Amino acid sequence: MNDCEIKLTNIIASYIKQYIKPIILFIIFVIVFCVVFSLYDLELEAILYSAILCIFIGAISICINFIDYYKKHIKLYNLQNEISLSLENLPTPKNLIEGDYTNLILNINKDYKNYISKSDIAKTDMLDYYTMWVHQIKTPISAMKLLIQTSESEISGDLSSELFKIEQYVEMVLSYIRLDNSGNDFVIKEYNLDDIVRQAIRKYAPLFIRKKIALDFQNTNCKALTDEKWLVFVIEQLLSNAIKYTNKGKISIYSLEDKKLVIEDTGIGIAEEDIPRIFEKGFTGYNGRTDKKATGLGLYLCKKIMSKLSHRISIESEIGVGTKVILDLSMINLNVE
Repeated sequence: MNDCEIKLTNIIASYIKQYIKPIILFIIFVIVFCVVFSLYDLELEAILYSAILCIFIGAISICINFIDYYKKHIKLYNLQNEISLSLENLPTPKNLIEGDYTNLILNINKDYKNYISKSDIAKTDMLDYYTMWVHQIKTPISAMKLLIQTSESEISGDLSSELFKIEQYVEMVLSYIRLDNSGNDFVIKEYNLDDIVRQAIRKYAPLFIRKKIALDFQNTNCKALTDEKWLVFVIEQLLSNAIKYTNKGKISIYSLEDKKLVIEDTGIGIAEEDIPRIFEKGFTGYNGRTDKKATGLGLYLCKKIMSKLSHRISIESEIGVGTKVILDLSMINLNVE
């Protein structure tokens, strides 16, 4: 039995359940009709003929009513995906109760639209505020960087490092805000992958030097169809995590076949049970609970950005050995600019 047959069977069962009382009442009337005729000693043939005629008329009436019931059900079923947009195609109510239900649905839909409208306005105002705040906070950050650079204090290095972290968190907030509205922000074309990687490396060079972590960057010598700005952000986030959780050893960046970029570190690694959830929003895992400073947004944003770019990201890790992040840039399905 296919899905259509099952659905029709369910509709028939629902119809019978709804109209079972009138159907039983009709059957009782036919029985009473036959009994009364039999009491007057009418011929059996006449009684049967009358009963069959009543059943025939009743069956036609039920079929017509069922067809109307079926059409109304299909119309309402098809409206389920459109009801949030318009209720103009609701079936016309045929009695007072159906009219009450229709009015109730219309009122609920009206309240829902008002709620959504207010919610959208509030969300827009909040995004505008945070966007403005992010841009405004960049001014004092730049001023502080200039003051630190001109200072000869012994703690200038520590201050510079902490200020760099603040700057990264601000950039993360701005990217988080922009990401859901980034449809018009993408510039998809072929880029030299080595140039993109070098941008991220230059930005984090001071941290490599400060933590005395070696960098092994092997030229990929390949091009990728992607968005430069967003892919740089992803690589920066991955480098940030690698540096944060690597106390000694090195971080390697190299390519595999089919345009796969690998960022591998010799850090503390990720617990096996945490790996399936590592890209969830707000999930920090064992390392995050130990570090107490993890936001659980970095890898979430990386995953979301890679998905929007039709790329893939995967992680392999072992506690005490290190972590390997693989960026698959070959899955893109977009037109070149």
